Amino acid sequence: MVIDVNAPGDSQLDIIRGLRGVIHAFYLDQTILEHLRDEEAKVRAMGNIEVDNRGFNEALQRDSVICIIKDPRFRPPPEPTVVLESGTGELMGEEVFPFTAHKYMDRNDIVWLSDGFVLFPEVPGNGKEQFVMPPVSFPELNEGNGCKDVVSCSPAPTSDKMIKVYYGLVDNPKLASVLVAFNRM
Repeated sequence: MVIDVNAPGDSQLDIIRGLRGVIHAFYLDQTILEHLRDEEAKVRAMGNIEVDNRGFNEALQRDSVICIIKDPRFRPPPEPTVVLESGTGELMGEEVFPFTAHKYMDRNDIVWLSDGFVLFPEVPGNGKEQFVMPPVSFPELNEGNGCKDVVSCSPAPTSDKMIKVYYGLVDNPKLASVLVAFNRM
């Protein structure tokens, strides 16, 4: 299927297309959204840990879903895009950004899993841990430009590739996708 991802759009697409680092922005159709729903339900992390993409599941409940294909110049998310939860829902770890790392630098009660993720070892695991990808705010779309209930999320790498293949885009590893979903006012 070849769809012109650069076709003229509405005011929401124009806002997103004007953001630094956006290569393409286009609406996802129901066919690909159903394929993505199936794919996201199968995603597992290292060690076969379940991944719950709550942001994606919320996006599916909105009227409109825009896919952004972005390069590294795109702004960082305003809050963590992945956290680790215990089987009882307690926060066991979270993503850290360069602009939030200062909150953890002098702490002795955390473990740096990587430069971008910390663990809270005082929270016990029970074998039912899961990575959660929460819905993330997207302040560029708001009531002032006709949007409500706005959420954004990152699809799994396999879903990212499915989107690029479906829309005939090159699968460049330097480009990633972000989904932004909203209800119209």
